[in-house]
Amino acid sequence: MLLTILLLIFTVVVAPFICFNFGYTPNELQYEILGQMAFPVAMVIAYCFIVGEISRNNSQVDKLWSIVPIYYVWHMTLLSPIISDRMILMAILVTIWGVRLTFNFARRGAYTWRFWAGEEDYRWEELRKRPGFNNKFIWGVFNLFFISAYQNILIFSFTVPILSALSSNAQPQINATDWLLSFIFIVAVVIEFIADQQQYDFQTEKHRRLKAGEPLGAYEIGFVSTGLWGIVRHPNYAMEQSIWVIFYLFSVNATGQWINWTIGGCILLLILFKGSSDFSEELSATKYAGYTDYQKRVPRFIPWPRFGK
Repeated sequence: MLLTILLLIFTVVVAPFICFNFGYTPNELQYEILGQMAFPVAMVIAYCFIVGEISRNNSQVDKLWSIVPIYYVWHMTLLSPIISDRMILMAILVTIWGVRLTFNFARRGAYTWRFWAGEEDYRWEELRKRPGFNNKFIWGVFNLFFISAYQNILIFSFTVPILSALSSNAQPQINATDWLLSFIFIVAVVIEFIADQQQYDFQTEKHRRLKAGEPLGAYEIGFVSTGLWGIVRHPNYAMEQSIWVIFYLFSVNATGQWINWTIGGCILLLILFKGSSDFSEELSATKYAGYTDYQKRVPRFIPWPRFGK
Protein backbone atom coordinates (compact mmCIF):
# COMPACT_ATOMS: atom_id res chain seq x y z
CA MET A 1 0.00 0.00 0.00
CA LEU A 2 2.79 2.43 0.88
CA LEU A 3 4.54 1.79 -2.44
CA THR A 4 1.28 2.46 -4.27
CA ILE A 5 0.81 5.74 -2.40
CA LEU A 6 4.36 6.85 -3.20
CA LEU A 7 3.81 5.94 -6.87
CA LEU A 8 0.62 7.98 -6.95
CA ILE A 9 2.26 11.03 -5.39
CA PHE A 10 5.22 10.72 -7.78
CA THR A 11 2.86 10.38 -10.74
CA VAL A 12 0.79 13.44 -9.86
CA VAL A 13 4.02 15.48 -10.09
CA VAL A 14 5.40 13.87 -13.24
CA ALA A 15 2.17 13.33 -15.19
CA PRO A 16 1.36 17.03 -15.78
CA PHE A 17 4.88 17.65 -17.12
CA ILE A 18 4.60 14.73 -19.55
CA CYS A 19 1.03 15.55 -20.60
CA PHE A 20 1.78 19.22 -21.24
CA ASN A 21 4.55 18.16 -23.61
CA PHE A 22 2.45 15.77 -25.70
CA GLY A 23 0.75 17.26 -28.72
CA TYR A 24 -0.57 20.78 -28.36
CA THR A 25 -0.20 22.73 -25.13
CA PRO A 26 -3.08 24.62 -23.49
CA ASN A 27 -3.91 27.88 -25.21
CA GLU A 28 -4.25 31.21 -23.43
CA LEU A 29 -7.94 30.75 -22.69
CA GLN A 30 -7.44 27.24 -21.29
CA TYR A 31 -4.56 28.46 -19.09
CA GLU A 32 -6.76 31.31 -17.86
CA ILE A 33 -9.59 28.96 -16.90
CA LEU A 34 -7.18 26.53 -15.21
CA GLY A 35 -5.81 29.45 -13.20
CA GLN A 36 -9.28 30.56 -12.12
CA MET A 37 -10.12 26.99 -11.07
CA ALA A 38 -7.05 26.77 -8.80
CA PHE A 39 -8.78 28.70 -6.00
CA PRO A 40 -11.92 26.52 -5.66
CA VAL A 41 -9.80 23.36 -5.86
CA ALA A 42 -7.52 24.72 -3.11
CA MET A 43 -10.56 25.55 -0.97
CA VAL A 44 -11.90 22.01 -1.33
CA ILE A 45 -8.48 20.61 -0.35
CA ALA A 46 -8.35 22.85 2.74
CA TYR A 47 -11.90 21.92 3.72
CA CYS A 48 -11.26 18.17 3.46
CA PHE A 49 -8.02 18.40 5.45
CA ILE A 50 -9.30 20.63 8.26
CA VAL A 51 -12.64 18.85 8.69
CA GLY A 52 -10.98 15.45 8.45
CA GLU A 53 -8.45 16.34 11.14
CA ILE A 54 -11.01 17.83 13.52
CA SER A 55 -13.65 15.12 13.09
CA ARG A 56 -11.20 12.20 12.68
CA ASN A 57 -13.38 11.12 9.77
CA ASN A 58 -11.15 10.94 6.71
CA SER A 59 -13.91 10.27 4.20
CA GLN A 60 -14.53 13.97 3.53
CA VAL A 61 -13.17 13.53 -0.02
CA ASP A 62 -15.47 10.54 -0.52
CA LYS A 63 -18.47 12.71 0.40
CA LEU A 64 -17.47 15.26 -2.26
CA TRP A 65 -16.19 12.82 -4.92
CA SER A 66 -19.50 12.79 -6.80
CA ILE A 67 -20.44 16.42 -6.12
CA VAL A 68 -17.50 18.71 -6.90
CA PRO A 69 -16.97 17.37 -10.47
CA ILE A 70 -20.45 18.66 -11.31
CA TYR A 71 -19.45 22.09 -10.04
CA TYR A 72 -16.09 21.97 -11.84
CA VAL A 73 -17.47 21.12 -15.29
CA TRP A 74 -20.27 23.70 -15.14
CA HIS A 75 -17.93 26.38 -13.75
CA MET A 76 -15.43 25.77 -16.56
CA THR A 77 -18.26 25.80 -19.10
CA LEU A 78 -19.57 29.13 -17.83
CA LEU A 79 -16.06 30.63 -17.77
CA SER A 80 -15.85 30.10 -21.52
CA PRO A 81 -16.60 33.34 -23.43
CA ILE A 82 -18.47 31.30 -26.04
CA ILE A 83 -20.60 28.48 -24.62
CA SER A 84 -19.72 25.30 -26.50
CA ASP A 85 -22.39 22.71 -27.22
CA ARG A 86 -19.81 19.99 -26.63
CA MET A 87 -18.99 21.42 -23.20
CA ILE A 88 -22.69 21.51 -22.29
CA LEU A 89 -23.11 17.90 -23.42
CA MET A 90 -20.09 16.80 -21.38
CA ALA A 91 -21.30 18.75 -18.32
CA ILE A 92 -24.73 17.10 -18.55
CA LEU A 93 -23.12 13.66 -18.65
CA VAL A 94 -21.01 14.42 -15.56
CA THR A 95 -24.15 15.66 -13.81
CA ILE A 96 -25.95 12.37 -14.55
CA TRP A 97 -22.94 10.43 -13.25
CA GLY A 98 -22.70 12.60 -10.13
CA VAL A 99 -26.38 12.46 -9.18
CA ARG A 100 -26.38 8.66 -9.48
CA LEU A 101 -23.20 8.21 -7.42
CA THR A 102 -24.32 10.72 -4.77
CA PHE A 103 -27.51 8.72 -4.33
CA ASN A 104 -25.46 5.56 -3.79
CA PHE A 105 -23.27 7.29 -1.19
CA ALA A 106 -26.29 8.79 0.58
CA ARG A 107 -28.17 5.53 1.08
CA ARG A 108 -25.08 4.00 2.68
CA GLY A 109 -25.10 6.70 5.36
CA ALA A 110 -22.36 8.94 3.96
CA TYR A 111 -24.32 12.14 4.61
CA THR A 112 -25.90 13.35 7.84
CA TRP A 113 -27.04 16.72 9.14
CA ARG A 114 -23.66 16.80 10.88
CA PHE A 115 -21.85 17.25 7.57
CA TRP A 116 -18.51 16.10 8.99
CA ALA A 117 -19.93 12.80 10.24
CA GLY A 118 -21.44 9.82 8.42
CA GLU A 119 -19.89 6.61 7.17
CA GLU A 120 -16.10 6.53 6.92
CA ASP A 121 -14.36 4.25 4.43
CA TYR A 122 -13.32 1.20 6.47
CA ARG A 123 -9.93 1.18 4.76
CA TRP A 124 -8.85 4.42 6.45
CA GLU A 125 -9.51 2.89 9.87
CA GLU A 126 -7.49 -0.18 8.93
CA LEU A 127 -4.64 1.91 7.55
CA ARG A 128 -4.47 4.04 10.71
CA LYS A 129 -3.67 0.87 12.69
CA ARG A 130 -0.58 0.06 10.64
CA PRO A 131 2.99 0.89 11.70
CA GLY A 132 3.91 4.45 10.79
CA PHE A 133 0.36 5.49 10.01
CA ASN A 134 -0.64 5.04 13.66
CA ASN A 135 1.49 8.10 14.46
CA LYS A 136 -0.82 11.16 14.56
CA PHE A 137 1.73 13.49 12.94
CA ILE A 138 2.46 11.04 10.12
CA TRP A 139 -1.24 10.49 9.59
CA GLY A 140 -1.81 14.25 9.48
CA VAL A 141 0.84 14.61 6.77
CA PHE A 142 -0.71 11.69 4.89
CA ASN A 143 -4.15 13.26 5.22
CA LEU A 144 -2.88 16.57 3.85
CA PHE A 145 -0.83 15.35 0.91
CA PHE A 146 -2.61 12.18 -0.17
CA ILE A 147 -6.17 11.99 1.12
CA SER A 148 -6.96 15.69 0.74
CA ALA A 149 -4.56 17.20 -1.81
CA TYR A 150 -3.78 14.31 -4.13
CA GLN A 151 -7.31 12.98 -4.40
CA ASN A 152 -8.84 16.41 -4.94
CA ILE A 153 -6.28 17.30 -7.60
CA LEU A 154 -7.11 13.98 -9.24
CA ILE A 155 -10.84 14.72 -9.13
CA PHE A 156 -10.30 18.06 -10.85
CA SER A 157 -7.86 16.52 -13.33
CA PHE A 158 -10.30 13.96 -14.69
CA THR A 159 -12.82 16.74 -15.43
CA VAL A 160 -10.27 18.80 -17.40
CA PRO A 161 -10.96 17.13 -20.79
CA ILE A 162 -14.01 19.39 -21.00
CA LEU A 163 -11.58 22.21 -21.86
CA SER A 164 -10.53 20.38 -25.04
CA ALA A 165 -13.62 21.90 -26.67
CA LEU A 166 -11.82 25.27 -26.41
CA SER A 167 -8.71 24.10 -28.27
CA SER A 168 -7.81 26.07 -31.38
CA ASN A 169 -7.95 22.89 -33.48
CA ALA A 170 -11.16 21.52 -31.92
CA GLN A 171 -14.07 20.55 -34.11
CA PRO A 172 -16.66 23.27 -33.53
CA GLN A 173 -19.81 21.16 -33.71
CA ILE A 174 -21.04 18.07 -31.89
CA ASN A 175 -20.77 15.11 -34.24
CA ALA A 176 -21.81 11.45 -34.41
CA THR A 177 -18.78 10.35 -32.39
CA ASP A 178 -19.80 12.66 -29.53
CA TRP A 179 -23.25 11.06 -29.47
CA LEU A 180 -21.74 7.56 -29.60
CA LEU A 181 -19.44 8.37 -26.69
CA SER A 182 -22.41 9.82 -24.81
CA PHE A 183 -24.35 6.59 -25.30
CA ILE A 184 -21.42 4.46 -24.09
CA PHE A 185 -20.97 6.81 -21.11
CA ILE A 186 -24.62 6.35 -20.10
CA VAL A 187 -24.36 2.57 -20.53
CA ALA A 188 -21.34 2.56 -18.19
CA VAL A 189 -23.30 4.61 -15.62
CA VAL A 190 -26.20 2.13 -15.82
CA ILE A 191 -23.90 -0.88 -15.38
CA GLU A 192 -22.24 0.82 -12.41
CA PHE A 193 -25.69 1.44 -10.92
CA ILE A 194 -26.62 -2.23 -11.34
CA ALA A 195 -23.34 -3.34 -9.73
CA ASP A 196 -23.82 -1.02 -6.76
CA GLN A 197 -27.45 -2.16 -6.42
CA GLN A 198 -26.43 -5.82 -6.39
CA GLN A 199 -23.86 -5.16 -3.68
CA TYR A 200 -26.32 -3.06 -1.68
CA ASP A 201 -29.02 -5.73 -1.88
CA PHE A 202 -26.59 -8.46 -0.81
CA GLN A 203 -25.16 -6.57 2.16
CA THR A 204 -28.59 -5.31 3.28
CA GLU A 205 -30.05 -8.81 3.33
CA LYS A 206 -26.95 -10.28 4.98
CA HIS A 207 -27.06 -7.78 7.82
CA ARG A 208 -30.82 -8.18 8.17
CA ARG A 209 -30.38 -11.93 8.67
CA LEU A 210 -27.51 -11.39 11.09
CA LYS A 211 -29.59 -8.96 13.14
CA ALA A 212 -32.63 -11.27 13.13
CA GLY A 213 -30.54 -14.33 14.01
CA GLU A 214 -31.70 -16.13 10.86
CA PRO A 215 -29.60 -18.68 8.94
CA LEU A 216 -27.38 -16.87 6.42
CA GLY A 217 -27.68 -19.49 3.72
CA ALA A 218 -26.22 -18.14 0.48
CA TYR A 219 -25.11 -15.00 2.33
CA GLU A 220 -22.72 -16.93 4.57
CA ILE A 221 -19.91 -16.32 2.09
CA GLY A 222 -19.98 -12.71 3.32
CA PHE A 223 -19.41 -10.90 0.02
CA VAL A 224 -21.35 -10.58 -3.23
CA SER A 225 -20.03 -12.93 -5.91
CA THR A 226 -22.98 -13.32 -8.27
CA GLY A 227 -24.48 -11.21 -11.05
CA LEU A 228 -21.97 -8.69 -12.37
CA TRP A 229 -19.74 -9.62 -9.43
CA GLY A 230 -19.47 -13.12 -10.86
CA ILE A 231 -18.04 -11.69 -14.10
CA VAL A 232 -15.43 -9.38 -12.55
CA ARG A 233 -14.53 -8.80 -8.90
CA HIS A 234 -15.03 -5.02 -9.07
CA PRO A 235 -17.66 -4.19 -11.71
CA ASN A 236 -18.37 -0.82 -10.07
CA TYR A 237 -14.68 0.14 -10.11
CA ALA A 238 -14.36 -1.10 -13.68
CA MET A 239 -17.21 1.14 -14.82
CA GLU A 240 -15.98 4.13 -12.81
CA GLN A 241 -12.65 3.93 -14.61
CA SER A 242 -14.37 3.39 -17.96
CA ILE A 243 -16.57 6.46 -17.45
CA TRP A 244 -13.58 8.77 -17.13
CA VAL A 245 -11.64 7.15 -19.95
CA ILE A 246 -14.72 7.73 -22.14
CA PHE A 247 -14.83 11.32 -20.90
CA TYR A 248 -11.22 11.74 -22.01
CA LEU A 249 -12.12 10.32 -25.44
CA PHE A 250 -14.31 13.37 -25.99
CA SER A 251 -11.06 15.36 -26.07
CA VAL A 252 -9.61 12.91 -28.59
CA ASN A 253 -12.64 13.39 -30.81
CA ALA A 254 -12.55 17.18 -30.41
CA THR A 255 -8.84 17.60 -31.15
CA GLY A 256 -8.01 14.57 -33.28
CA GLN A 257 -5.09 13.73 -30.95
CA TRP A 258 -5.10 10.40 -29.13
CA ILE A 259 -2.65 11.73 -26.53
CA ASN A 260 -3.10 15.30 -25.38
CA TRP A 261 -2.47 17.32 -22.22
CA THR A 262 -5.85 16.44 -20.66
CA ILE A 263 -5.02 12.72 -20.37
CA GLY A 264 -3.42 12.99 -16.91
CA GLY A 265 -6.62 12.63 -14.90
CA CYS A 266 -7.79 9.33 -16.33
CA ILE A 267 -4.25 7.85 -16.08
CA LEU A 268 -4.00 8.83 -12.41
CA LEU A 269 -7.46 7.41 -11.78
CA LEU A 270 -6.47 4.03 -13.24
CA ILE A 271 -3.44 3.93 -10.95
CA LEU A 272 -5.53 4.94 -7.95
CA PHE A 273 -8.10 2.20 -8.53
CA LYS A 274 -5.36 -0.40 -8.95
CA GLY A 275 -3.91 0.52 -5.54
CA SER A 276 -7.34 0.92 -3.93
CA SER A 277 -8.52 -2.49 -5.11
CA ASP A 278 -5.23 -4.08 -3.99
CA PHE A 279 -5.82 -2.81 -0.46
CA SER A 280 -9.52 -3.77 -0.47
CA GLU A 281 -8.73 -7.28 -1.62
CA GLU A 282 -5.98 -7.67 0.96
CA LEU A 283 -8.52 -6.89 3.68
CA SER A 284 -11.24 -9.05 2.13
CA ALA A 285 -8.90 -12.05 1.85
CA THR A 286 -8.22 -11.89 5.61
CA LYS A 287 -11.89 -11.35 6.47
CA TYR A 288 -13.61 -13.92 4.23
CA ALA A 289 -12.49 -17.54 3.95
CA GLY A 290 -13.70 -17.91 0.36
CA TYR A 291 -12.24 -14.71 -1.04
CA THR A 292 -8.92 -16.18 -2.18
CA ASP A 293 -10.74 -18.79 -4.25
CA TYR A 294 -12.97 -16.03 -5.64
CA GLN A 295 -9.84 -14.14 -6.72
CA LYS A 296 -8.61 -17.22 -8.58
CA ARG A 297 -11.92 -17.76 -10.37
CA VAL A 298 -12.99 -14.23 -11.27
CA PRO A 299 -10.91 -11.50 -13.00
CA ARG A 300 -10.48 -8.15 -11.28
CA PHE A 301 -11.68 -5.54 -13.81
CA ILE A 302 -11.69 -7.08 -17.30
CA PRO A 303 -13.66 -10.29 -17.99
CA TRP A 304 -10.86 -12.22 -19.69
CA PRO A 305 -11.74 -15.87 -20.40
CA ARG A 306 -9.91 -18.30 -18.12
CA PHE A 307 -9.00 -21.75 -19.27
CA GLY A 308 -8.28 -24.75 -17.09
CA LYS A 309 -8.55 -24.81 -13.32
